[in-house]
Amino acid sequence: MDQTLLEQLSAGKYLLVTTYKKDGTGVPTPVWVVRAGGALGIWTTADSWKVKRIRNRADVLVGPCDIRGNSTGAQLPATAEICDAATTAEYRKLLQRKYGLIGRLTLLGSRLRRGESGTVAIRITLTD
Repeated sequence: MDQTLLEQLSAGKYLLVTTYKKDGTGVPTPVWVVRAGGALGIWTTADSWKVKRIRNRADVLVGPCDIRGNSTGAQLPATAEICDAATTAEYRKLLQRKYGLIGRLTLLGSRLRRGESGTVAIRITLTD
């Protein structure tokens, strides 16, 4: 695993994660990203379509992008895994640290609307 590549992807503000529908159609989505050990971490609502697609098919593409989801670099193959509650809590802390006040406010608003179990973290591991 190229640690420099992980650093570059996690250093950006947004990561473009492409998940796949059952018919194989790719669905790219820009998300916030953090570095979590030897992987990337993202956070989303538990009932989002991307979570449902990852449950059906764990292979994804990831790469840097802007806020609108326009790719700004190479898209790389990776594997996505939905995390447990403890890992989700850890990723929330990393997101708050990286995204500052906006991150804390976003996470607070989400917790007030959905509760703690209304969001999940997704661990993304680059495939060689």
